[in-house]
Amino acid sequence: MAVYTDVSDEELADFIASYRVGALTSCKGIAEGVENSNYLVHTEAGRYILTLYEKRVARADLPYFLALMEHLAARGITCPVPVHDRQGRTLRELAGRPAALVTFLDGVSVRRPNIGQCALLGEGLARFHLAGETFPMQRANSLSLSGWVPLFAAIGSGADQIIPGLGAEIERELGHLTQHWPADLPQGVIHADLFPDNVFFLGPRLSGLIDFYFACNDMLAYDIAVCLNAWCFETDASFNVTKARALLQAYKGVRALSPSELDAMPTLARGAALRFLLTRTYDRLNIDEGALVKPKDPSEYLRKLRFHRRVKSYRDYGLGED
Repeated sequence: MAVYTDVSDEELADFIASYRVGALTSCKGIAEGVENSNYLVHTEAGRYILTLYEKRVARADLPYFLALMEHLAARGITCPVPVHDRQGRTLRELAGRPAALVTFLDGVSVRRPNIGQCALLGEGLARFHLAGETFPMQRANSLSLSGWVPLFAAIGSGADQIIPGLGAEIERELGHLTQHWPADLPQGVIHADLFPDNVFFLGPRLSGLIDFYFACNDMLAYDIAVCLNAWCFETDASFNVTKARALLQAYKGVRALSPSELDAMPTLARGAALRFLLTRTYDRLNIDEGALVKPKDPSEYLRKLRFHRRVKSYRDYGLGED
């Protein structure tokens, strides 16, 4: 989340009036994140999130994201739900951008998840994967292996401006993953960006998932690999195997993992680390000076990538023999 596009008071009031949510009472920009412009909107009916979709999000993909949220909510996954306007539309336009109003989700995200929260995340991710089994729409993962090469080309020599020698290291990793990327693993709808700031907790329970704008159809185990990277490293870059074990065991308690998924986990974790290394490097080199956004540090994911290179088996992530 971020703010790239300003909306005038008049535009916003007219936009909100086209919904059955009462009159606008206040609005505040949300500065976190890097993808879209987001506002916390208060109306006479309650709180909502207004999102204006910026250039990285393709307009053609928006019906997939919005329909997915409605599908998940109908199947017991707590997440924001798109609000239909007076004409039944969920996708609109505001200030020259595609826009949607979604329900506000109570809860707080955590910066340093504990072991119990990692377990709740594992269970929630598995429930999300099962709920997505009957979702009829398809969207390819544009930020999987086929998308990393052109993204690296767009970064070019700028990689070494961020970290000396980074370009050569990324090139070697792309070569390895091109040769070893798994195929024929179970596929389905994945979140693809389930970082701690996209998961809400209320006391001892997981209260919901947010930010589905990278969701797509891909290997379910890749989604787990993203979470291993995002949830199971400490601030000193050390891997917390206890957190990883809790996450994976909780996931397996809801949805079984096949032997092929387990065997592929180290490679998938390397790919997930490379994906965020690439996008963070690109974002650091292409900062929109007018945006209220804090670019994230690519070096964090370089350290994680180097860890996964040393991993020989899924057992190194805390799972023993079954």
